[in-house]
Amino acid sequence: MMNVSMSDVSLLPYGLGSPDLVEFQPGYFVDREIAGDLQSLSSAADACGFQLRVESAYRSFEKQLSIWNRKARGELPLLSAAGMPMERPTDEEELMYAILTWSALPGASRHHLGTDIDVVDGAACPEGYEVQLTPAECEGMFAKFHAFLTERMDAGKSFGFNRVFVPGRGKIRPEGWHIAHLPTSRKRLEHFSLDVLRGIYERSDMECKQAVLANLPKLAEEYIYPYFV
Repeated sequence: MMNVSMSDVSLLPYGLGSPDLVEFQPGYFVDREIAGDLQSLSSAADACGFQLRVESAYRSFEKQLSIWNRKARGELPLLSAAGMPMERPTDEEELMYAILTWSALPGASRHHLGTDIDVVDGAACPEGYEVQLTPAECEGMFAKFHAFLTERMDAGKSFGFNRVFVPGRGKIRPEGWHIAHLPTSRKRLEHFSLDVLRGIYERSDMECKQAVLANLPKLAEEYIYPYFV
């Protein structure tokens, strides 16, 4: 996709470079530093009758770019703020904002850090059910599990994990299923630079690229920096 000359450390916040990952559950990798705390949270969930199941973990730039581009091309559905399917806008800037409702910019997704995961209660999933990661699931079949997580977080007993996509913070819709190991993610984000991200975009095959580049400072203020917590 592109040639880069920066060090692996400087590229890690963007989903590039060579992160130190371990497989936590089959097919799902996390930063080695958070694996122990994640296992502790999982064990606490087990003790309360829940099964912490990972639905998404580390995601590379290429993976996030693929999601972004497929949504832009109409190959993946776009969801409204209410989580319902919506028509694909024809205007590039409108399309960019429609994607941003539920998907992070490639290179600016917290999933690049290896410290953030999407979780559900596997014990509450009906057999054969395909998890969608929607507000309706959080308020329905996974409500008790998310209440458990909230209680642990409020009590400071969540082993460093907390939610970052919450009401009143930035423009991304709240995601109760997304939890982050904040002590580790803060260290990873120290290396983030908007100028570096711009350079990555300029070399990429990203859909809506001109709209993103034209609005990048504003997008950073609304969709990136509010989640550096």
